[in-house]
Amino acid sequence: MAVVSIRYWASVRAAAGVERDVLEASSTRAVLDAVRELHPDPEFTRVLGLCAIMLDGRRIEQTDDRPLEGYVELEALPPFAGG
Repeated sequence: MAVVSIRYWASVRAAAGVERDVLEASSTRAVLDAVRELHPDPEFTRVLGLCAIMLDGRRIEQTDDRPLEGYVELEALPPFAGG
């Protein structure tokens, strides 16, 4: 089990209403399932589904189910245009 901080950027932050959530989870998929339960608004679910999920600076698929241990930071980055 890991303590996971997931930081939201731009439109997903607006949909969540918070900058980040901190929770306990055993896998990357469990984190995403848990934050969908924390933020049941359909707009949050829609925008989160468009996001790139970053783990240690590397993109992972939202279906990834790798185990997590210790302290982990994830980032949810929605698509954006520009430089």
